[in-house]
Amino acid sequence: MSREYDVAILGATGLVGRTMARVLEERKFPVKSIKLLASARSAGTRLPFMGEEIPVVEAKPAAFEGVQVALFSAGGGTSKEMAPAAARAGAVVIDNSSAWRMEPDVPLVVPEVNPQDVDWHRGIIANPNCSTIQMVVALNPLHQANPIKAIVVDTYQSVGGTGHKGVAELEAQLVDPDAKPTVYPHPIAFNLIPEIDVFLGDGTFKEEAKMRLETRKIMHAPDVRVIATTVRVPVWSAHSEAVHVSFTEPISPADAREILASAPGVVVEDDPARSVYPTPRAKAGRDEVFVGRIRCNDVFDHGLSMWVVADNVRKGAATNAVQIAETLVERGRL
Repeated sequence: MSREYDVAILGATGLVGRTMARVLEERKFPVKSIKLLASARSAGTRLPFMGEEIPVVEAKPAAFEGVQVALFSAGGGTSKEMAPAAARAGAVVIDNSSAWRMEPDVPLVVPEVNPQDVDWHRGIIANPNCSTIQMVVALNPLHQANPIKAIVVDTYQSVGGTGHKGVAELEAQLVDPDAKPTVYPHPIAFNLIPEIDVFLGDGTFKEEAKMRLETRKIMHAPDVRVIATTVRVPVWSAHSEAVHVSFTEPISPADAREILASAPGVVVEDDPARSVYPTPRAKAGRDEVFVGRIRCNDVFDHGLSMWVVADNVRKGAATNAVQIAETLVERGRL
């Protein structure tokens, strides 16, 4: 990465936006200059980057002039408005919202799984849903060795997935359990809420549909059956998933551990007899996807079950976006 790039972060004052800036620093992405963009009410805020205090400016189409990489984390409506303008100005937009993920001409990329898909971008690349990212990082190496037929996944998603407001609501209810919920439909402290995103007419919630559709697109596996139940839990950061998989051919837990041990971005922690398995509290702040509790599953033909944990703000959002930018550089597509 000898060349340097002019970078913009849209949604720079949010939880993911701030983490994007931090990850750019940590991974030493070659930033020549940076623009921190947000809504008019956040303009004037100063945020740290590379030892300096950078002023946040209001996001307008003109702000993308001269930008080569634009990391977006500002919601679907803003992305629909701003991403085409940024692309027309010459930037490659890496968007963290759901606005572009299922558009057929927009790549949906997890660099450990489908880095080649950045090659056909037309100015916009979608960053997948956080719960999808960690699952496909864990499952794709197994799928390449033994094609997957079906996935049942139950998620345990932290309040960090809702940003600062979700964290604040949990904090308030831990002090006063009777505090009225405003972010979630029910109190989140000392509770579980099996509802994430909007309710769909088929009995599922949109988060569950995202996992099904995005998994198929990222893994280029349109015939894989996926059913998800997504649950918000009173955990500060990092999502956990119980994943149950049906494979085409027999596969043993030992085979799966061996495959995953050499897979990019995966760390196997699997010794349940000694209580060794990943937990969200231990993995917050990390960029890897952690897998444990790998075991046989006789509910499915050729079935395995496993437990998957990752930091949703980092690998599930900010780090994956920066990795996409790195992939663009490595493949000469920037």
